[in-house]
Amino acid sequence: MNRERSRLLKDLAEAGYARLSAAAAVRALKLDVPALEALRDSWEHLPPDTYLRDGGRYRARRHSCLVQTLGGSLAAVAHRAHWQPTDYNALHGGLVRWFEPIEPAVLAAPAWRQLLEAIGEVFAALRPVARWCIEAHQFRIDTAEGAGRPTPEGAHRDGVDFVALILVGRRQISGGETRVFDARGPAGVSFTLQEPWSMLLMDDARVIHETTPIQAQGASGARDTLVLTYRAGDFQAPPTGARGVS
Repeated sequence: MNRERSRLLKDLAEAGYARLSAAAAVRALKLDVPALEALRDSWEHLPPDTYLRDGGRYRARRHSCLVQTLGGSLAAVAHRAHWQPTDYNALHGGLVRWFEPIEPAVLAAPAWRQLLEAIGEVFAALRPVARWCIEAHQFRIDTAEGAGRPTPEGAHRDGVDFVALILVGRRQISGGETRVFDARGPAGVSFTLQEPWSMLLMDDARVIHETTPIQAQGASGARDTLVLTYRAGDFQAPPTGARGVS
């Protein structure tokens, strides 16, 4: 195990979160950054999020679900809705939200698969499991109509085991400060991810998180991220008979 990976595991175990620069992420996770950079164009083709309850039109996204068998395979599962209980998402919890899936070329890319598998292996080193149920979210927050809100639900947990927040890019914006708080007390930290492929890994049971709104500093301000959630057992799903279930 390399030194950067050991430091990552130590931070996650002790603090419940770990922030990695792009260089640290490359060393700890053995990322192929040039190949990941080739996927960035897919963020230019995200459909609008039509479920925003605050009336905004600042978010575009795609969503897919995968299963990682530790020591084995990573495979996409049949397309399914994204759902969270209101306990974890007061604004959009309880909604059965169907987003367009992530493009097949992205899901099949070796660099994408290696990224998801490497993060899953880190989390499994802290919480041994046979498999992870992964939800992958591509997000773009823009400033075309004013401030864009990366987390309109506010400070929250996601109802999973672990979360990875990965910055893919940001341009012509200010704001977008990420805040992480101890779920059981007042302690917290704040910072702004600036480098593509820098990231924040979190133990969802131990911390809550949010990102502040972004403001335009030019004609086409935007912040692109990849959010990955890892949950043991099964995916979150609405109760049988809930509205919108198909």
